[in-house]
Amino acid sequence: MELGRKGVFWFTDTLDRAQLIELVERCEQLGYSALWYPEALRYESFSLGSFLLAHSKNLIIASGIANIYARDSAATKQGQHTLSTLSGGRFLLGLGVSHSPLVEDMRGHQYRRPLATMRSYLDGMEQAATKFPALGEPWPTVLAALGPQMTALGGERTSGVHPYNVTPEHTGLTRAIIGPEKWLCVEQKVLLVAEATKAREIARQAMAFYLPLPNYRNNWKRLGFTDQDLENGGSNKFLDAMVAWGTETAIQNRIQAHVDAGASHVCIQPLHPEGQPTPDYNALQALLG
Repeated sequence: MELGRKGVFWFTDTLDRAQLIELVERCEQLGYSALWYPEALRYESFSLGSFLLAHSKNLIIASGIANIYARDSAATKQGQHTLSTLSGGRFLLGLGVSHSPLVEDMRGHQYRRPLATMRSYLDGMEQAATKFPALGEPWPTVLAALGPQMTALGGERTSGVHPYNVTPEHTGLTRAIIGPEKWLCVEQKVLLVAEATKAREIARQAMAFYLPLPNYRNNWKRLGFTDQDLENGGSNKFLDAMVAWGTETAIQNRIQAHVDAGASHVCIQPLHPEGQPTPDYNALQALLG
């Protein structure tokens, strides 16, 4: 799989059928190598992956991230095998432990210790492959990883890691843990808005979903942000770190900072300059180079 230097991330729950088709078509036409999508509240990950694969020709479709509480490890192995085989190897499986409110409140499961749970889940996928030899094809998997222990697990057991809501500093720390060969696929929100007040208003809107989630908050504190930075929608310092806004040059500099810190692939999430729940295709066009 040739993952390439730049991909696109979009929160697909905001899009309807026609908009999803437009998303894959535009990403492919522009020449991005991959499209990453989450599993949150509206779309089931593997079903959506199948739809996106069916409406694209060469684009890598990457689950970023499929929730391990949504299906057992054998079903995930089967789903990975199905989508990868039938698409000619264009599916990249990203797995994550999600967050306690999304697991317990939304799904009714008990949220267990993240590291042990993920390790056991990966064991289960390997066991499924031994029981059903056809599943043994080594299709790539990456882990959602923020803390050092989950990052190390991703480096040891999978093709790499997919950090979300992080800084170039975090990218450097992650690369040091996983070593030089593994994929490091970093998400970065971007916003082609040069006026600070407007840019931060849109950034605050974009970050509102993530701010209450404990796994993100713990990681931001490890990076030096304080409780005060994370209150009332986020401080300017925090918002500026999470969303690269301003001119094309300023945003390209942030993307390059991730690359310089060790990112092998940057997943660009193009926030709309008017705060709409649709991608800014003008930003994707401008940032492709």
